[in-house]
Amino acid sequence: MGGLPAGWVRATIGELCDVNPRGFDEEPGDDELISQVPMAAVEAATGRMEASTQVRYGDVKKKSLTRFQENDVLFAKITPCMENGKIAKAQGLAGGRALGSTEFHVLRSRGAVLPEYLMHFLLQQHVRRTAERNMTGAVGQRRVPRPYLADLEIPVPPLAEQHRIVARLEDQLAHIEVGEESLADARERLADFIAALLSEAIDPNSEVSNWDTKTIGEMAVVSSGATPLKGRSDYYEGGTVPWVTSSLLNAPFVDRTEKFITGKAVAETAVKEYLPGTLLLAMYGEGKTRGKCSELRIRATTNQACAGIQLTAEYECRRDWVKLLLDARYEENRALASGGVQPNLSLGLIKKIKVPLPPLVRQRELLNKVAQRRADASSMADAIESVKLQAAELRRALLHAAFTGTLVPQDPDDEPASVLLDRIRAQRAVGAKPARRKRAPRETSPAAPTSGRPVPSGTQEALPL
Repeated sequence: MGGLPAGWVRATIGELCDVNPRGFDEEPGDDELISQVPMAAVEAATGRMEASTQVRYGDVKKKSLTRFQENDVLFAKITPCMENGKIAKAQGLAGGRALGSTEFHVLRSRGAVLPEYLMHFLLQQHVRRTAERNMTGAVGQRRVPRPYLADLEIPVPPLAEQHRIVARLEDQLAHIEVGEESLADARERLADFIAALLSEAIDPNSEVSNWDTKTIGEMAVVSSGATPLKGRSDYYEGGTVPWVTSSLLNAPFVDRTEKFITGKAVAETAVKEYLPGTLLLAMYGEGKTRGKCSELRIRATTNQACAGIQLTAEYECRRDWVKLLLDARYEENRALASGGVQPNLSLGLIKKIKVPLPPLVRQRELLNKVAQRRADASSMADAIESVKLQAAELRRALLHAAFTGTLVPQDPDDEPASVLLDRIRAQRAVGAKPARRKRAPRETSPAAPTSGRPVPSGTQEALPL
């Protein structure tokens, strides 16, 4: 960490805190209300948590949950929660106590470190990245072990300076968060702008009555692909024919694939090969993939989750006009899906989608208008992303300044952190309970006990009071 300012000291979290204390400082009664805090109640990377859910302690005290109390610091130990920054100071707890996820480490300050200071230190991205490299366990269930966290060394300023650091840090971070919220709002507005633009382009009220309307089934050949038998290595090994799956249709164009099949698979199965210019519509897929439309820019085959739309020359309709319509009515198309566990868009449903057909010259005008406005929106999106990166860098620089002693000035009158730590250690040593010694087994005496009664074999005479 380099040199430290005067009055600062390095200490491990285990020296500063009780790591995973066994319970509350004061056990609540069965009828008292306490907070319940699942992992989902802790926000990622903000240090905030939601503690409004309350439960009667007697109803939950026997459950295997993590006990913590007001001002404890919660540290999510499991992947990906830890990497996402699910770290928070416990506050606003009902009765000052809570039960939470078993995937929390709990850090309870002994007095030499402010919980807010510790929380902000742990929220630093480089700290979380180092913790990630020290996780143990199987993939998907990796956790930060307690010994690693207890041995993690942090810079500790005098307590008075910690108060000044936290006050300045939280004031500046509040300004950054306001800016980040504005950026998020701008991104949402930009998405709404694009959606409104597309809707306006395909359905301008002043013109729609003069336009002809056709279904996709009338204007195009609609078909789907297939998946070659997985057990046939000769259908996949050494394949050079691009094979498109629905996940690729989230992009506006498909110009490359990660999967390939062999010419033999094309010849012997129901796989269909499409030419560049074919529109591909996702018939089903995870997340928001279903209903997405992409234009194929290479010769490729598809699986059964992709519908290929090949326009015929019978009607005057540009391919990019149909794609614009499918993009604009994405949510409507998704709603058409039917089925149980995995709703899908059948070929029959796709064929029934209606396409308004303005004259070709008007199609071109509207497409040019959309292209220009999309270019403007793209520039705005780039600007938003640039400012977002600047905000992240400002946050990183602010935290670095806080923990290297350059965020606020030092005060020579502050009690050095080492003095406070020594005093806390001494107080703990004085107040520590002596270790309980196990009573040594008493050897059986050959003499008869004084009571005159025989002592059964394997028992011991009671010790005198």
